Amino acid sequence: MRFSLGSARQWHWISAAICMVGMLMFAITGITLNHAADIDAVPQLTNIEKTVPDDQLALLDSMEEGPVTLPRSLRNWLSDNGIAPPSDKEGEWDGVELYVSWPGPGQDHWLSIDAEMGELVYEGTDRGWIAYFNDLHKGRNTGGVWSWFIDIFSAVVIIFTITGLQLLLKQAPHKASTWPVTAMGLLIPVFIMLVFIH
Repeated sequence: MRFSLGSARQWHWISAAICMVGMLMFAITGITLNHAADIDAVPQLTNIEKTVPDDQLALLDSMEEGPVTLPRSLRNWLSDNGIAPPSDKEGEWDGVELYVSWPGPGQDHWLSIDAEMGELVYEGTDRGWIAYFNDLHKGRNTGGVWSWFIDIFSAVVIIFTITGLQLLLKQAPHKASTWPVTAMGLLIPVFIMLVFIH
């Protein structure tokens, strides 16, 4: 079935509407990523050191070594002390030390509990909103749902581009500048890649 001009226009504006905000975000974060070294950012560090109650240490001692799910009471105690690992995050328990890390977009967190010393050490780093959106751009530590969003978004952008090309094919006979301008869009990046990137 031939793809008509009307359906090309329809798919073009629909795909443009769906991906407009996403394209704007990815374009802006493309600039911020390209100039990351020029953007001053002071990470916000949070350090917590606490003595772990005996009842929580007893819970750790009762667990098998290896990957472990944090007991609810331990999560509650951590939350009461300003530490909130995701509910689905597992820790690594070797019989002496529990280690849990949970990086996220624009931030990193980890904690360690030494069962012999009864001490908790936690460190959280928040690199700010620009780092947050830069990591969304890269899909870094964003989880499965965002990964699916990027894939679907990319497919919509491909539809937007292909329908735009079909509209160019239809309009080219009426506008002599169509193909020279389109060719520039191809030749400029190719020229830069061949001449300036080594």
